[in-house]
Amino acid sequence: MGKRKARPRRSFTPEFKAEIVELCRRGDRSVGQVAKDFDLTETAVRDWVRQAQVDAGERDGLTSSEREELAALRRENRRLREDVDILKRATAFFATETR
Repeated sequence: MGKRKARPRRSFTPEFKAEIVELCRRGDRSVGQVAKDFDLTETAVRDWVRQAQVDAGERDGLTSSEREELAALRRENRRLREDVDILKRATAFFATETR
């Protein structure tokens, strides 16, 4: 059996995701069928449905806004650590230069 070629990464609008989630929630078709009809991966559709349930308070987990905030805080934390590292190097450089 040959390996399947990796599918290129695609991005979808929140409106499109909401429509797909609504189709799944309606119950007319299974998640697998909805994914197949729209040429999506079943895993992606399941993740969208799960995230919609979290956002609606039907399931435990981080809401979309909490995820965005967490990502922003992690970026800021990384940048601040880099700043501290640069300052440590500069301090060490100038400490050896003044002797």
